[in-house]
Amino acid sequence: MKSDIEIAREAEILPIKDVAVKLGIPEDELEFYGKYKAKLSEGFLRSIKDRKSGRLILVSAVNPTPAGEGKTTVTIGLGQAFNRLGKKAVIALREPSLGPCFGVKGGAAGGGMSQVIPMDELNLHFTGDFHAITSANNLLAAMVDNHIHQGNELNIDMRRIVIKRCLDLNDRALRNVVVGLGEKSDGFVREDHFTITVASEVMAVFCLSEDLKDLKSRLERIIVAYDLKGDPVYAKDLGAVGAMTALLKDAIKPNLVQTLEHTPALVHGGPFANIAHGCNSVRATKAALKLGDYCITEAGFGADLGAEKFFDIKCVQAGLKPDAVVLVVTVRALKYNGGVKKEDLNRPDMEALKRGAANLLGHIENLKKYNIPVIVAVNSFFTDTKEETEYVLELAKKEGCRAEVTKAFEAGGEGSKELALSVMDAIAERGDSGFKPLYKADLPIKEKICRIAKEIYGAEKVNFSKKAENEIGRLEKAGLSDCPVCMAKTQYSFSDDPSLLGRPRGFELNVRDVYVSNGAGFVVALTGQIMTMPGLPKVPAATGIDVDDDGFITGLF
Repeated sequence: MKSDIEIAREAEILPIKDVAVKLGIPEDELEFYGKYKAKLSEGFLRSIKDRKSGRLILVSAVNPTPAGEGKTTVTIGLGQAFNRLGKKAVIALREPSLGPCFGVKGGAAGGGMSQVIPMDELNLHFTGDFHAITSANNLLAAMVDNHIHQGNELNIDMRRIVIKRCLDLNDRALRNVVVGLGEKSDGFVREDHFTITVASEVMAVFCLSEDLKDLKSRLERIIVAYDLKGDPVYAKDLGAVGAMTALLKDAIKPNLVQTLEHTPALVHGGPFANIAHGCNSVRATKAALKLGDYCITEAGFGADLGAEKFFDIKCVQAGLKPDAVVLVVTVRALKYNGGVKKEDLNRPDMEALKRGAANLLGHIENLKKYNIPVIVAVNSFFTDTKEETEYVLELAKKEGCRAEVTKAFEAGGEGSKELALSVMDAIAERGDSGFKPLYKADLPIKEKICRIAKEIYGAEKVNFSKKAENEIGRLEKAGLSDCPVCMAKTQYSFSDDPSLLGRPRGFELNVRDVYVSNGAGFVVALTGQIMTMPGLPKVPAATGIDVDDDGFITGLF
């Protein structure tokens, strides 16, 4: 069987100006990055602002497993299916991070016959957005240290510098570092830290900003440190915002590419959902809603993370009202949750499937709380038996959900038509969106954390460390409590323990730290052992990537 990159390389790819024509975008409103990628101009984005919006569909999934569930593949296949059915659909996705590409997960351009192309460029440097975000973040960090070196007029407490440097690679050695070693001219010696770019506050700001004006306003509000009195020091106090905006002014324009079937896709921004809010940019989503009858987007990892943050952070801040959510599940994922090892998932095992089905039921139960239709998509693998597939379909239907098999990987849009029809029927049956978030912004921080932990994760109790308790007190005293909460938690389990599979109950969730991403407008709660700078595995995916003598990349998937 051909690899994803081989399929992508052999596909017919249209000049991006021809894809833009399908959406009524004039060629002179495109800013080209080669022949097959372009950004939408600021003028064009302003010109469509008052258009009627299409329907918003979120694609989420059960908790991810090492076998892979194919959420992005299903998202792309669904968008292709809508267009095969004569509907004008635009896909809105996140940009891949280099960390997973060279680590364990691999690329994030879909797979098989449901891919966004050019997939090699998309998975690597693309249009340079992540480079711009990294540079803007690190400029701010450098200006903090320079300010201290030049006399520290703001009286920054060097023990309470909270801005971290970032890098879009997995590098555990940079989690905790010491800077300023050497001569007097090299600055003051202090402990510092790196996050991966997709976990940085600048990335979150970038993805939640409505336009350049909003971007600048959010950048101004970033808290970089606290002074010796305990008051916050902001990015605007350092005079950094103008230069940061200059670095981001082109990056903030959404990127237009295409799928294998030439369905338009806006790919823009890329925060992780286990340590950030996990959604593509508000600008790309809103543009897709103005350009199509349907916008199909996805949120990272399982619905306990990506979907919850999409609903309670992105939709609330941006004023979006989703019309439906598609929950991707695989037979293999449920068997894994039922105790089957990865190497044995191809074998039929109805008992394990039934045990693991609790994971699916948990996500269905949670998604119903947002008062929009839930459609279950069983992503088909050739090893699935008819009995296993029918069990999952019937289980979902018993819960009041529409449920369809999708063969997006092997058959692209053609393999996702039944799913697309079910989604359209569910939206038509419901009419206007009845969306409601899980909690109100004015709840105290601890109550918001506890509500997510108990109602979404199923925790019996939430434990707060002394450090977390103290920080929550500081934030509330500073008037920063009326924000949604962004939970940083393992993606592999409803709990903060990645080994607790299925639908664990009665566990205790441990919050070890809390901090505010003031520019992004949310409070982050760190749980369990989650890291904001991942490490590489024993055998990184990078070891299998190469370039042949003709310049073709191999091993990228």
